[in-house]
Amino acid sequence: MDTGVLQVSAFVAFTIAILLLFIGKLATMRIALLRHYSIPEPVVGGFCCAVVVALAYYVLDIRIQFALGVRELLLLYFFAGIGLKSDMRTLKRGGWPLVLLLILASVFIVLQNVAGMGLAALFGLDPRAGLMVGSISLTGGIGTTLAWSPIFIEKLGIPNAMELGIAGNTVGMIAACVVGGPIATWLIRRHGVKPSGSRRLDVGAVNQGRAEPLDYFSVLWALFLLNCALLIGWSLDAALKELGLTLPTFVSCLMAGILIRNIPALTIRRDPTRSLPGTTKALALLGDVTLGLFLTMALMGLQLWELQGVFGFIAVVMVVQIFLTVVYALFVVFRLMGKDYEATVMAAGFGGITLGSTATAIANMTAVAQQYGAAHRAFIVVPLVCGFFIDLVNAMIITALI
Repeated sequence: MDTGVLQVSAFVAFTIAILLLFIGKLATMRIALLRHYSIPEPVVGGFCCAVVVALAYYVLDIRIQFALGVRELLLLYFFAGIGLKSDMRTLKRGGWPLVLLLILASVFIVLQNVAGMGLAALFGLDPRAGLMVGSISLTGGIGTTLAWSPIFIEKLGIPNAMELGIAGNTVGMIAACVVGGPIATWLIRRHGVKPSGSRRLDVGAVNQGRAEPLDYFSVLWALFLLNCALLIGWSLDAALKELGLTLPTFVSCLMAGILIRNIPALTIRRDPTRSLPGTTKALALLGDVTLGLFLTMALMGLQLWELQGVFGFIAVVMVVQIFLTVVYALFVVFRLMGKDYEATVMAAGFGGITLGSTATAIANMTAVAQQYGAAHRAFIVVPLVCGFFIDLVNAMIITALI
């Protein structure tokens, strides 16, 4: 099919993303069903945009391409904010849960890949092709998919590795955005979990009630701290690369935020995030906006027609992968992480860890926290597992299975 290409500039794409997030926020406020299952607000507008883009491709022969470079900067701002809101005392209390969640995620990576390889063999494909719809595209995300695809194509002789990985990542991201809220809702009702009810959210503002007004200087100070975290994060990222250690840049910004928050607090007993009243709320609000815009733009960029060439295999394998994720989160992650509200929020985020991305995990947890209350430890443990450790474990497991 011959298609024309409609290029949407970065500024226009960013403006559209703002409108879509606004629509998603209003829909979530007005539609009780969306709130009941804690569906993240960016999913509503972002996925609708992806559907419209797909219809333009199939009906009008127009391929719409958004310039989405700004979304990576939004992600850095978000994780810098998470770091700035991270208290070392909370990190210390979250030490064992972090190790345990990493172990659980590592075990699931193996399970994910075994399922992918087994189904690939069942469909008459090279079993190693199943890795592309296993932890490479699902736990690893689009970056890992793009990194491994040339190896699978050139060295392993799997010509459609890229298509398989992109298709798996596309379906996985959509599923990850949808399953987190229902997982939390089911666990809270089934096990009588008592929500925290705390309004001091790590990201965003509560769905109910009027938020207290933000002070002009607190917002300005929050922006200054975020920019400082990004500057230090970029420097730290460059230093790590010089040492031969490559990690996602958002991890460096997360660690920079933690340093800015905690070094002054531990040395001169002065917390920079509490220098002005309202700074913590400003950081939470800015984090909500940047995460929402990032996820909206990620969904806007989905090209659903790329699934058509491998639809049968992808449909079967993704049903299995989503089923495994939900069952594992409900009956393994929740139970072993403590069967409390923090464990519930981590279980909601687990779908993002293993099906989508760190951003999807946090978006799911944010939607749950806005509905039921803050879960401070979960918002430290899950990002560190997602970004700081799981990529290293994933690479080792993939290499061993190949």
